[in-house]
Amino acid sequence: MPTDPWIKTRLAHRHDWTEGLATFTLDGEVPDFNAGQFLRMGIDVGEDKPLSRPYSVASAPGHPLEFYIVLVEGGALTTPLFQLPLGAELLVHPRAGGVFTLDWVQPAETLWLVATGTGLAPYIAMMRTEEPWQKFQRIVLIQGARYLHQIAYREELDAHAAAHPGQLVQVNLVTREEAEGAIRGRVTELLEDGRLEEAAGAALTPETSQVLLCGNPVMVQEMQSLLGDRGMIRNRKRAPGHVTVEKYW
Repeated sequence: MPTDPWIKTRLAHRHDWTEGLATFTLDGEVPDFNAGQFLRMGIDVGEDKPLSRPYSVASAPGHPLEFYIVLVEGGALTTPLFQLPLGAELLVHPRAGGVFTLDWVQPAETLWLVATGTGLAPYIAMMRTEEPWQKFQRIVLIQGARYLHQIAYREELDAHAAAHPGQLVQVNLVTREEAEGAIRGRVTELLEDGRLEEAAGAALTPETSQVLLCGNPVMVQEMQSLLGDRGMIRNRKRAPGHVTVEKYW
């Protein structure tokens, strides 16, 4: 059995967005964290340490923990995780990690939140707080997936847009199909040919924008290069810039 400081929680709810893509909500003590950070979550496998992985928290601080997770083929943790019944015990480490938060992001006219897959999770946590709505005039959320049915949290995001008229712009991207409600193509392609800014109704410039990148590491690397060509540099605590990055896997 894992020793302290692991927190025992229970699987309270699971929402399946599509096969192999789900949000897990836990019932139990909620550690301190900032929106955008990650926590280690796992299961007891009868050893000194649980089988665990770091996951960005999708819930707002102080609320029941929520994790947005994709089933990885052959994944050591996700395979048993997706087989757990409601009420099953899960373990959470109380120490949050990561600096992918809005703490060091400078105020700007437009905040661009770029996600592929479950890289959306930290942005859901952020938008469940007041900070982004108060800090930025406009928020552009870009969510990329292979297929439209893999675009998650749509009802909640529509509710945010309704609650903040004109402030949230959603741009859904898919790469494997033509679908109403989404643009076909990768975010890097759309940035290069101008369709991204056209869809967002905003210019992506150092003077007006802060950009957060989370998801596929290839996307993150290529976007940093393209943004660098526009004069946008990595945001650091002691050297403020324009681009904040999460190394997602």
